[in-house]
Amino acid sequence: MDKIRVRFAPSPTGTLHIGGARTALFNWLFARKYLGKLVLRLEDSDIRRSSEDSALGIMDGLRWLGLDWDEGPDVEGDFGPYRQSDRIDIYRKYLDQLIDQGKAYYCFCSSEQLAAEKEAARLAKADYRYAGHCQTISKSEAEERIQNGENPVIRFKSPTDGVLVVHDLIRGEVEFNNRLLDDFIIAKSDGWPTYNFAVVVDDYGMCISHVIRAEEHLSNTPKQILLYQALGWELPQFAHVSMILAPDRSKLSKRHGATSVQEFRDEGYLPEALINYLALLGWSSGEDRDFWTISELIERFSLDGISRSPAVYDIEKLGWMNGHYLSAASADRIAIMLHKEAHRRGFISDHSEDKFIRVVALVKNRVKTINEILNEGSYFFEPVSSYDEKGCKKYFQKENSSTLLKEALKLCQESDFFSVENLEQELRQRAEELNIKAAQLIHPIRLALSGRTATPGIFEVMEVLGKNECIDRINSAILYAESLKSR
Repeated sequence: MDKIRVRFAPSPTGTLHIGGARTALFNWLFARKYLGKLVLRLEDSDIRRSSEDSALGIMDGLRWLGLDWDEGPDVEGDFGPYRQSDRIDIYRKYLDQLIDQGKAYYCFCSSEQLAAEKEAARLAKADYRYAGHCQTISKSEAEERIQNGENPVIRFKSPTDGVLVVHDLIRGEVEFNNRLLDDFIIAKSDGWPTYNFAVVVDDYGMCISHVIRAEEHLSNTPKQILLYQALGWELPQFAHVSMILAPDRSKLSKRHGATSVQEFRDEGYLPEALINYLALLGWSSGEDRDFWTISELIERFSLDGISRSPAVYDIEKLGWMNGHYLSAASADRIAIMLHKEAHRRGFISDHSEDKFIRVVALVKNRVKTINEILNEGSYFFEPVSSYDEKGCKKYFQKENSSTLLKEALKLCQESDFFSVENLEQELRQRAEELNIKAAQLIHPIRLALSGRTATPGIFEVMEVLGKNECIDRINSAILYAESLKSR
């Protein structure tokens, strides 16, 4: 394959949406597979809506996902600048070229006039097409009017008949009737280029070989091809990726949960889980498997594997996948991610770092997100203030409940080595001496130590809490169990 150059070109007017992140991922995988280059270009020509905070947020989100770029606003390359706001002189050059060649013209029609024409077309149930009122204005007259203070737009002269065919690497050949394309605007009255013009100039100037982008841009492609042809430039290859839909197949929005990379990060998802999930949203290698390493994705990725059908967003599957990666992650890594919040909640002091890491190791395979770990393991750091209601009825309100809890207390008091192996051996031996099942001691101990009926292994819990804390909590549980009898 010839030298591959692809680009991810977000508009810095908001956060990095998962749809944009998936587009970035597909471009990144394509570039890495074919040893090409990925260009990051910020399409910030909408000065009013664009912001530096948004640009930095998008770049931060990409880095968090592990997606790097070879050229961009912060990585020097041969084809910059990589912000549209820094390329105005480049656009002006090619706008002037189209004007001089008679392929574009200044349009002075007022917004009121155009609105009236569109309304008339709507009432007549006809497709609106700009009538070309200003096509006959000479260049000298147009320049005079501009000098006199008028601010025209620039329109491209579109063909009025024939069919334009987009050769799409995912969708095949897609035909568009030129009759439906009016003389579209390529520069606004403030001098800034429109999206369709700027993107053509940028992609050509940056030697982009493949334009891999969202399906919503397919309708723009005919206009861009006409501009390529008018400027005498070779076309890149186009590939339009299907939309991501909500579970009800409506447009994905915030009402369906987190939709930006920053939100997923803040809610406790791991970047490798999100990358794995996004890769499978609309792409398949043909293999029946869910979990992929980055190197495997690079090796297997191809545009042929991208589906033409919309992908359906499934937060449950993402949670399941995140739980898998969370379980496999090191406790040290996850503890670092939770460090600030754990300090804020008082779970970590200067002398309890090791305990916190041990708790993370016990709890992380029981949750779906990092943020759930602190709540899931809160009883390791806070006194038990209440007991599970069903657990109380089952383990604290039976006739022999106090007796069993006192046996558990004695077990803790007499244990010389408070380790997982020793505690398990001693408890099972004690149960055998009492002629009961080990579970008859384990379940009351679990409820006494955590207030819950489900925890990690009880011997691991006991070891982390330590002998004195276990004795104190079981004593409290005995008093509570005995108080239930008097009610």
